[in-house]
Amino acid sequence: MSDKKIKVLAISSGGGHWVQLLRLRPAFTNCAVVFATVEEGYRANIGPGAEFRLIPQANRWNKFGLLRALFAIFYLIWRERPDVVISTGAAPGYFAIRIGNLLGARTIWVDSIANGEELSLSGQKAGPHAALWLTQWAHLARHDGPHYRGSVL
Repeated sequence: MSDKKIKVLAISSGGGHWVQLLRLRPAFTNCAVVFATVEEGYRANIGPGAEFRLIPQANRWNKFGLLRALFAIFYLIWRERPDVVISTGAAPGYFAIRIGNLLGARTIWVDSIANGEELSLSGQKAGPHAALWLTQWAHLARHDGPHYRGSVL
C-alpha cells in the first residue's frame, strides 16, 4: 500500500463560492491540497499545510477574462496533476471540472447553497461533467443529478 497522499485541487471564484469551498476543508484531511482562487488576499484563509494558486478573475460578461482563466486553469491542472478536482463555482470551477475530466482527475461539483430555488448557471453547465454532482437542497435533486447527501455547508 502506498503512502502517497491524494492530491486535491480545490478551486472556486471569490466571495461566497470561496467561503463555501473553505467549509469543505475537513473533507481534505490527510490529502495534499492546492487551493486556487481569484483573489491574492484569500491566501491567508487556507492555513498551514496547503498550497495556494492565484488564477485570473473571469465571468460570463468578460470573454477575454474567460479565455485567460481557461488557459491558466488548464496550465494549473496540467502542472499540479491532481487526483481530485472539487469546486463550488463559478466560471473557474466549470473550467476545472471540464479540464480535470480531460486529464483524468476525479471531479466533484458542490452547487452553491445560495441557490435554493434553482441550480446555479455554472452548476447546470459543470454538474453533468462531474463524477459527483451535489446540491445542498433536497428539492433540487434529480435522479441523473445533482444528488442530495445533506446540507454540508
